[in-house]
Amino acid sequence: MRIEYSDRFRSEYALCPPIVRKACDKQLGFLKNSLNHPSLHAKKYDESLNLWQARVTLNWRLYFTIEGGAYRLHKLTAHP
Repeated sequence: MRIEYSDRFRSEYALCPPIVRKACDKQLGFLKNSLNHPSLHAKKYDESLNLWQARVTLNWRLYFTIEGGAYRLHKLTAHP
């Protein structure tokens, strides 16, 4: 699967601390190879929007959809 980035995701990624960006890059490598990688804790977040959530760190999450042969990244945000 390939990874596509929304403009919003790119903006949020650029504003993140370097340690979060590094963790995100690592997790995206896992996502690209397997949605079921244990460190992602990937789950369907919103069934109606086909929106998924995956763990970046204990305190950060990324949100994406699966569109054809790609993961489309929509949001990168702190998790309360």
